[in-house]
Amino acid sequence: MKEKPWQKDPNHFKKVRVSAVALVKMVMHARSGGEIEVMGLMQGKVIGDTMIVLDAFALPVEGTETRVNAAQEGYEYMVDYVIKGKEVGRLENVLGWYHSHPGYGCWLSGIDVSTQMLNQQFQEPFCAVVIDPNRTIAAGKVSIGAFRTYPESYTPPDAPASEYQNIPLSKIEDFGVHASRYYELEVDYFMSGLDKSVLELLWNKYWVATLSANPILMNREYNARQINDLAEKIEQADVAISRTGGVGGMGPLAGDRKKKQDSGASAGELAKVSKDGCKIGVESLHGMMAQVLKNVLFNGSGASIQ
Repeated sequence: MKEKPWQKDPNHFKKVRVSAVALVKMVMHARSGGEIEVMGLMQGKVIGDTMIVLDAFALPVEGTETRVNAAQEGYEYMVDYVIKGKEVGRLENVLGWYHSHPGYGCWLSGIDVSTQMLNQQFQEPFCAVVIDPNRTIAAGKVSIGAFRTYPESYTPPDAPASEYQNIPLSKIEDFGVHASRYYELEVDYFMSGLDKSVLELLWNKYWVATLSANPILMNREYNARQINDLAEKIEQADVAISRTGGVGGMGPLAGDRKKKQDSGASAGELAKVSKDGCKIGVESLHGMMAQVLKNVLFNGSGASIQ
């Protein structure tokens, strides 16, 4: 790594591999923050174009919405933690930072981009990880994204279309303005022998709480916000369609080129609203199916369901 290939190629890093224990620690920390953003650091190593996260630790930092920042207290804690780790033989370097976006997806806000650019300037190699604890509970799988920013002097090529994300209306502007200033890395996971032992200990302690948890009740506020946001998006799409005389451009000025372009844009917005609605429905069904399965397994009510 002495050659520092990331300085020549802003897209040098392609993948982030996260250990099972580091992932559990980050998700539990993100969930403990509720609707408040929380932040921590990741430790690990780099092999080729892959950043390997071996451990993570929380910082005494909180934020609101897309405004999480490490204050002086957080920096002091970070330095002290790393020094103490070296003293007890933990030689992993700080590899990046993580923070939560409770309920509004995995992406970088303007503040996040500025923070990551500063870190890449002075602490390379460094990556940013975002976790959405609400969507993790709702979808039944970890909602996570890993990112790196481009240098200020670098103009990225046209990026390929990424997977569609359901972004709340209140965050769409911040999401769109900064989306071209960073790129996303592929994330996968691995489990070592030590990870397996730690997870077994955690399961022995939390298995009752895990099995008795109801994702629908735990996420009821998030679900309500999702439905309200969907209603606002439907209303906006309805207004846009009414202005263009219908999705297919069948109004009185359907032959006009601008009219067709507006109709196409309206149809695109309607398709996005449809995706958002399907996503909310699938997440709700996932929670209901989990409860039905628990009822069958533990209450012996399989006959009544059949």
